[in-house]
Amino acid sequence: MTITVVDASPETEIPLLNDAVPGSVDFKCRSSVRSKSGTWRSASFIIGSGVGERFAYYAISLNLVSYLTHKLGQPTAAAAAGLNAWYGTSLLLPILGAFLADSFIGRFRMIIIAAILYISGLCFLTLSATLTSLGSSECNHGVNSGCSPNKLQLYFFFFSLYLVSLAQGGFTPCIQAFGADQFDDENENESKAKSSFFNWWYCLCVGGILLPLLSITYIQENVSWELGFGIPAFIMCLALTVFLTGIFTYRFRVNADQGNPFSRMALVFIRAARNWRAPYIAPSLEQEIAQSSSYGDSQFQFLERALIASDGFLDEKLCSISDVDDAKGILRLAPIWFSCLGYSIVYAQPSTLFTKQAATLDLQITPTFRIPAASLQQCFITTSIMFGLPIYDCIFVPIARSITKNPSGISMLKRISFGLFLSLISIIFAALVEAKRLATAQEYGLEDTPGAIIPMSVWWLAPQYLLSAISDVFAMVGLQEFFYNQVSSELKSIGLSMYLSILGIGSLLSSFLVSSIQQLTSSGGRGGWFSDNLNRAHLDYFYWLLAGISATELVAFLYFTRSYVYRRKRSFY
Repeated sequence: MTITVVDASPETEIPLLNDAVPGSVDFKCRSSVRSKSGTWRSASFIIGSGVGERFAYYAISLNLVSYLTHKLGQPTAAAAAGLNAWYGTSLLLPILGAFLADSFIGRFRMIIIAAILYISGLCFLTLSATLTSLGSSECNHGVNSGCSPNKLQLYFFFFSLYLVSLAQGGFTPCIQAFGADQFDDENENESKAKSSFFNWWYCLCVGGILLPLLSITYIQENVSWELGFGIPAFIMCLALTVFLTGIFTYRFRVNADQGNPFSRMALVFIRAARNWRAPYIAPSLEQEIAQSSSYGDSQFQFLERALIASDGFLDEKLCSISDVDDAKGILRLAPIWFSCLGYSIVYAQPSTLFTKQAATLDLQITPTFRIPAASLQQCFITTSIMFGLPIYDCIFVPIARSITKNPSGISMLKRISFGLFLSLISIIFAALVEAKRLATAQEYGLEDTPGAIIPMSVWWLAPQYLLSAISDVFAMVGLQEFFYNQVSSELKSIGLSMYLSILGIGSLLSSFLVSSIQQLTSSGGRGGWFSDNLNRAHLDYFYWLLAGISATELVAFLYFTRSYVYRRKRSFY
């Protein structure tokens, strides 16, 4: 955003010095007034828009396999392959969206552009469903196994679907980063509120998934797919309207440095490599750099050579100290990113293998109610998060804050490490329960009866589901806050996309492990660890493997956090 300075006039509102927000302007490029902008008055509009987007995304993604196989007549294998490619693309596109936003477009503009693309994609999906209903009624209920889908309809459907994927890649990292931008780190009260923002963001966005599960799936399968895709399109229009309604209250960050931040960081690495053989930096220059740096330590000190001119003196014409700090910051985050991949693999299990476990157990909750296996994730995990996060934010954080004097209650890395530990315990419980389930099946002679119900209550799965939910309360929200806070103001969207990419890579690694292990263990006519007959499979072995990976990565995480130096807040004054 370009800031134009004009002469003050009687009609121009000049905020008091202590009421101006440093580094922020309003939508008219005037200095933001603290009492009239930002904080929860702005964040409420942004959270409402974010919840609407999550509703729209899950409303179309949860039941896509049924649409492809029933409405479009695709074989199950082809439908699964197509959807896996779409899911993987959707999880990695936020990196591209964040790059474009932080480098060229800006977060606010990216949100609006992405929302318009989102609405277009959802409207195209609705049109695709309408055309399919009109042109291929014989495939509507999947009764004709020889039905061949219309290629043009199929191409149009996937074009619409990938347009939605592209849009959410720009929308997801930017909307959350823009929401956190509404809180000023230099203000004590707003700094505390920013930590709460990440808690409530995750709580409400997870809660937004419940309604699609309870209503949209039923509408799609029992009323019409046109309406099932049309409702998310309407909700996304509403989300954009809510976002634009708050424009008069928003704070827009002003970047102190000009130019593309990624180009400047690349220049740091190039100049540091060129100056590799240059004389060591003089102690006086080291002290000057340390005082101006956001870190003030010697880690990745070799990058400071980018600041040295040929005569050995400090030269910030091509590279500034803030550019070096940005490059250092990305390198510092890399070990943390890698050591969280084990957690992300475990995170992918409740929606897949946990559900397969549950489907073989006694799902009778009361004499008249039998819970669907697929609903356990929402009943245990989603509900626990919706209740757990408010308890964490309203009870635990104030108590911890009074002891530690930390605005977040406990440090971000301690919060994440405790979440990783709980995730490890949850997968250990899953392994133990699976071993118990297999022993019960063997005891009752049900090894070769895959459709039989194991005489074992579904409540045995409650600990692993609940521990998984509590681990998300600590690790998931902690990762969001950590990757947002530990990058410069110009790279906030990139920071959040790095957090999202952990989940994306973890999901892909989980799929890779499952397919590779099944191929290795099913040779010679054996069923393998993931046999269709779960009573002959060995999910417990896989869970123990994940426990080993998680334990190793937890140790690595704790090792890297010992030497991690938090980024210091910079004053704009």
